[in-house]
Amino acid sequence: MRIISFVGIIMSDLEQDIGRRIAGLRRARGWPLDLLAEKSGVSRATLSRIERGDTSPTAVVLGQLARAFRISMADLFGFGSPALDARIARGDQPVWQDPETGFRRRSVSPVSNGFRGSVVEGELPAGEIISYSVPPLPDLEHHLVLLEGNLVMTIGDERHELSPGDCLRFRLNTANAYHAPGPGSARYLLTVITP
Repeated sequence: MRIISFVGIIMSDLEQDIGRRIAGLRRARGWPLDLLAEKSGVSRATLSRIERGDTSPTAVVLGQLARAFRISMADLFGFGSPALDARIARGDQPVWQDPETGFRRRSVSPVSNGFRGSVVEGELPAGEIISYSVPPLPDLEHHLVLLEGNLVMTIGDERHELSPGDCLRFRLNTANAYHAPGPGSARYLLTVITP
């Protein structure tokens, strides 16, 4: 299992992998940092630090980068993995934490060659909001099941208040936001299927 550490400047293997993944995607397209900065709205200096693994990007920044590359957010964490074993032990599921909000993302069933879907376990601390201005890819199919807490999902102009056990199914084509109004964290499973 990869350990996430935000003490000092120690970065986990996952942050290093994310930085290498972003650099690889950029280079594969022949884009200089300036062009990726223009396409994503993320500063060149920040992109450079992310690619070197000197800083962990926030969930919002990852969303902007996924949109610029026209890939799903899960693809940023999947690293084009070859076909995985049928069983993925919990200890082998990469965990990433947003340094800004404390949001924790566990890749329960990571992106893998031969599969169009992935499953993510998300935990958003009480009072926190993560907003994405645009989806990374048009028409991404989502199935969100709230496991614990309360979650308010805003998809475009629609607002959905979820309680434990509720499922929200949607195709993502607009701005969206996740809000854990409290009193505790909101923990959910999210299945994402690429078109």
